[in-house]
Amino acid sequence: MTGWLEGKRALVVGAGSGIGRAVVDAFRAEGAKVAVLERDPDKCSRLRDELPEVPVVDGDATTPEADDRAVAAAVDAFGGLDTLVNCVGVFDFYRGLVDVDATDLAPAFDEMFRTNVLSQLQSVKAALPALQAQAGSSIVLTESTSAYYPGRGGVLYVSSKFAVRGLVTALAHELAPDIRVNGVAPGGTLNTDLRGLASLGLDGIRLDDSPNRATDLAARTPLNVALSGEDHAWSYVYLASERSRGITGETIHPDGGFRLGTTR
Repeated sequence: MTGWLEGKRALVVGAGSGIGRAVVDAFRAEGAKVAVLERDPDKCSRLRDELPEVPVVDGDATTPEADDRAVAAAVDAFGGLDTLVNCVGVFDFYRGLVDVDATDLAPAFDEMFRTNVLSQLQSVKAALPALQAQAGSSIVLTESTSAYYPGRGGVLYVSSKFAVRGLVTALAHELAPDIRVNGVAPGGTLNTDLRGLASLGLDGIRLDDSPNRATDLAARTPLNVALSGEDHAWSYVYLASERSRGITGETIHPDGGFRLGTTR
């Protein structure tokens, strides 16, 4: 423990598995007090068993009611809130426009953007009064390599992540100078529970169950690495810390150098 987040009071939204859970562990290791919001009841139960000192709120981050309860739980437990992280997401398993029936397009669009974009806006909206009451507050949203490059998801996933990239920029501009807003754009991630759209019948499929996933992820990157949520979590730690107090509207790319192209 190096104490980069000593004294910080954080709410992590979408904290039950994958990157969100890794962020919880990394933040706590660095001295932060952490509360969580998670939609899946089983993941909530597991969090309560494993981290009994962490306030766990069960609810859907796309609804203001759940976000308000989570913010209230954090403020009640810690006396305030100065850090918000959102790691909520759903995938489309590379479905192109030609792969989606016209009758399915609107429901799939609504589910994708509600989950990947609205959840982030709702959590920010709910947390704003508490964050504005504290000096040095910050927000970290989860983008993706897909927010910068096509082909790392289907048409709905890629466009939703471009939208989150826009949120980082727009919110950083709107909320300065009181609150910093930044993003993390992970590349492919091991040990994630990221699932597909229910509206397309993909909610029973996990991205991490793809065959040869670690080998394929490493082959995409110049560094030849397959990164996990634990690897990505340190980018969130940095952006939430005072070490980044002069940074807003920016994005960290823990993607193994994906943007450079592969070396093989």
